[in-house]
Amino acid sequence: MDSIKHLLFNRFKTFYLVTISIFLNIVLLMIRMKLTHSFHFLFLVWNLFLAVIPFAITAYLISNPKLSKYGLYFWFCVWLLFLPNAPYIITDLLHLKVSSSYLLWLDVLVVTSFALNGLLLFLLSITDMKAIMSRFTNNKYVNPIFIFILFLCGFGVYLGRFLRYNSWEVIQNPLNLLNDIIFLIIHPNLNLEACLFTFIFGSFLNVAYWMFKQLYANTSK
Repeated sequence: MDSIKHLLFNRFKTFYLVTISIFLNIVLLMIRMKLTHSFHFLFLVWNLFLAVIPFAITAYLISNPKLSKYGLYFWFCVWLLFLPNAPYIITDLLHLKVSSSYLLWLDVLVVTSFALNGLLLFLLSITDMKAIMSRFTNNKYVNPIFIFILFLCGFGVYLGRFLRYNSWEVIQNPLNLLNDIIFLIIHPNLNLEACLFTFIFGSFLNVAYWMFKQLYANTSK
C-alpha cells in the first residue's frame, strides 16, 4: 500500500496527463460511434488497455525500492511479452483503408489519437524500464540492450499484425508460435517482408525513443 501511495504521489503529473489523453480518446470514439452508428473501431479500447499493461508494470517497479534482481527478471519477462502491444496500435491505421468517405477525417483522428497514446505509453515504459535496469546492470550494456529490445518490438508487432499472434499465445499456443518464429529467422530469404518490417519499424521506434529521451531530459531540468 505504501509503495502504491508513493507511486501516485511521485508520478501524479504523468498519470494525470495520460489519463486525460486516454479519456479524450474514448470521447472521440464515442462521438464517432454516435455519428456513424457503428462499433467498428471499438477494438481500439482493448488495444489501448493492452498498451497500458507494460506502462503499469514499469510505473510500479520504478517506485519499488525493495525490488530484487530476481523480481526484476520475472517482471521484465512479463513486461517484454506485453510491450509490443503499445506500438502495435500504430498499425491500426491500416483499418482506415476500409473506412467510408463519410467522416473519414474523424476516423483518421480517432485511430491516430489512439496510436499516439499507444506510442506515448510505450516510450514512457521504455524510459522507466531503462532506469530500473540501470540499477542492476552495467550502464555500458543498457543502451545496446534497449536498442535490441526496440527492434524486437518491431518483430513482435509483425507477429501480431500479419501472423495474428497475441501475447497470450505464449501460453495458449507456444509450439505454433515458436515454429513460426524459427521459420522466420532461419529462412529470411523467404520472409523478406518480415525482415523489412522489423528493420523499418524497429528503426522508427529507436528514432522515436531517442527524440523522446532528448525532450524528456530537457523538460526534467
